[in-house]
Amino acid sequence: MGMTMIEKILKNHTKDEVAPGKIIWLDLDVRSARDFGGASVVKNLREHFPGGKLADSAKTFFTFDCVVPANTIAYAENQQTCRDYAAEQGIRLYDVDAGIGSHVMIEEGIAIPGATVVGTDSHLNIMGALGAFGQGMGDVDIAFAFKTGRTWFEVPRSMKIVLKGTYQYPATAKDLILFIIGKLGASGGLGYSVELYGPAIERMTLAERITVASMGTEMGTITFLMEPGDEILEYSRKRSGKAHIERISADADAHYDKVLELDVAGLAPQIALPPKPSKVSAVAEVSGKKINSVFIGSCTNGTYDDIRLAAEILKGGKVAPGVMAKVVPATKEVYGRMLSEGLLETFFSSGVIVSNPGCGGCASGQIGMTGKGEVQISTSNRNFAGKQGSGDTYLASPVTAAWCALKGEICAPGVKPVAAR
Repeated sequence: MGMTMIEKILKNHTKDEVAPGKIIWLDLDVRSARDFGGASVVKNLREHFPGGKLADSAKTFFTFDCVVPANTIAYAENQQTCRDYAAEQGIRLYDVDAGIGSHVMIEEGIAIPGATVVGTDSHLNIMGALGAFGQGMGDVDIAFAFKTGRTWFEVPRSMKIVLKGTYQYPATAKDLILFIIGKLGASGGLGYSVELYGPAIERMTLAERITVASMGTEMGTITFLMEPGDEILEYSRKRSGKAHIERISADADAHYDKVLELDVAGLAPQIALPPKPSKVSAVAEVSGKKINSVFIGSCTNGTYDDIRLAAEILKGGKVAPGVMAKVVPATKEVYGRMLSEGLLETFFSSGVIVSNPGCGGCASGQIGMTGKGEVQISTSNRNFAGKQGSGDTYLASPVTAAWCALKGEICAPGVKPVAAR
């Protein structure tokens, strides 16, 4: 019998039998820890593996993406613990100006299609955008991965979702993934490796795939995997300097525990109501509700393409009175493009606050949280109570968020030309 994408990736990194439910020892191409959890990884390494060297420091990284620069003494001390250990072990560390670790690893060519990547970030399954295996793990597991370059893993069952039809702007990749989560529910992919197929996926840019893959966690999936096309393979070759990167594809006779078809033709802009990412509705069905805040950014919608979409809406306009609008680029590279291509001026003129790269509103109140009774439109991946303040958070696309910022209320975005891809 043939193999699914996840089974092929795992098979390329183990000598054990790969079949759903089997426990395997997995060789890791990349292991990382960020400022949230990184200090605990170091503590575990010092306690359980004192004095020794790591398996391969060239494959081991620290990234600081959550609270950057630190706004508490505890975070400052945790980050310094990671800096000291990185210097001691010769580990590459991306400091507080670099941005979200998962995005940095993609930009730097550290994570490439077919790779195995683990870290302390629960949304590291974002690597599915490349057709790679990514997984967030606990501090103890990551410490073991740092030391040995390996981890144990249970081969997951596979699910195949075929998307029929295509959608048009103002619907975006964020609307697509909200629609899927709304249909399947918060546990609809629990324990599965989910492969996505169909013309709506095939035409997606890397930025759009990142948006989709980053929200697999909200459906309980191990990963959302998308087969990399020529554009993504070429991007990874240039970024990594590797001339050959294998395209991982499922076999024609691969077995899937579940196969679903969803029709996305004519998809309208979607929005997730508080307090769950799975509580999804069409934007038009909840329009008219007054808002107080907008956050555009996060690992889900902090790419240059995402922020450009918002800038196109805001250009020439003003954020509605009484609304606090915030934009946070995912990485330093995105921030640099915003500067060189005029987006910073657009946001400044529109009355938008722009912060330095990082997780922004998703992490411990960086660039503000909502107060009780406030309503926020956020492009992030979670709207659980308290996650972004004590107010009510609605999840939407950058296009919808920008429209809401201008109007001061939840509204269905108007159709406006988008720059050619």
